[in-house]
Amino acid sequence: MPGFSTLAIHAGQEPDRTTGAVVVPIYQTSTFAQDAVGKHRGYEYSRTGNPTRTALEHCIAALEGGRHGLAFASGMAAEAAIMQLLEPGDHTIAVDDLYGGTYRLFRRVLEPIGVSFSFVDGSDLKAVEKSLTERTKMIWIESPTNPLLKLVDIEAVSKLAHNHQALAVVDNTFMSPYFQRPLALGADIVVHSATKYLGGHSDVIGGTLVVNRQEVYERLAFLQNAVGGVPGPMDAWLVLRGIKTLAIRMREHDHNARLVAEFLGEHKKVARVFYPGLADHPQKELARRQMSGFGGMISFEVEGGLEPARRVVERTRLFTLAESLGGVESLIELPAAMTHASIPAETRQAHGVADGLVRISVGIEDVADLISDLDRALAEA
Repeated sequence: MPGFSTLAIHAGQEPDRTTGAVVVPIYQTSTFAQDAVGKHRGYEYSRTGNPTRTALEHCIAALEGGRHGLAFASGMAAEAAIMQLLEPGDHTIAVDDLYGGTYRLFRRVLEPIGVSFSFVDGSDLKAVEKSLTERTKMIWIESPTNPLLKLVDIEAVSKLAHNHQALAVVDNTFMSPYFQRPLALGADIVVHSATKYLGGHSDVIGGTLVVNRQEVYERLAFLQNAVGGVPGPMDAWLVLRGIKTLAIRMREHDHNARLVAEFLGEHKKVARVFYPGLADHPQKELARRQMSGFGGMISFEVEGGLEPARRVVERTRLFTLAESLGGVESLIELPAAMTHASIPAETRQAHGVADGLVRISVGIEDVADLISDLDRALAEA
């Protein structure tokens, strides 16, 4: 089987048969001419299917080692499609340290229409097992979690789900398929915010799903078309272009983040650092077992709490104060006030997300410059 970088550049991306174009064309069309009534050449309407989107779907499936890929207009659109596999009365177990947008979808959109949720520490297998009920149809995993970077044993939790006839869903956004492949560990559905590492350049919004099970794919493909939350061809093309350099970017993100995490771990104004690549991370053995790298995401608590943390994020020059992650440029934010503000304060604090927690997406700039930027901002805090 071809290597990762080869797949990233070639999977689903053969030269155009008509013109020989090496790069997949942007099929900027809403509809396709039919040769006769009901007789078309594989495409009829771009909500249902578009050749540029098809190339992206084939590519992400190959990178995740899956049979089927599906592309969506955003990561949240992809998540919403997954949740439409459920019915009122069904129950989902989700990790308690969860992206704020996902939490909002679960609590404010799905709970009011009868889907119930239990939020548990995904790193505690006994807690996950104890939360299973006869109505549990899905276990939702982030690993590492957002923003505390706790790890979940994907293989073990997937087995729990399957023993209970439930689906195991893994948000693989933080790791990308370069560092982690959940389907190989037993997961049923892998979801990405393609906005992040897959696109990689902070210039597109998108989402993807990868599945192996045919019946799950067919239902999700029906929902993709019926609900219509699909990306336009230009957005699909931008994600596909970003994927071509995913391997080299992830290696650089990982290299820089390891050095930044070590620097933060020794800084007197930093109370705690959350990064699975640190030698003292409590789950380092699990990290080495299910991941081939540690990625570019780091969270840390600033001594003194919210106000010193606010000063840090407002004083960096290379780290841009902004939501999102996974781009080539470094970003910094306060989860309690930004990405996770939709989670009630008491819930955030109960799950360990302190007001003084800072989350950084370490880019691929020169790492010495990034460390200098953080050092100066911390000194001014």
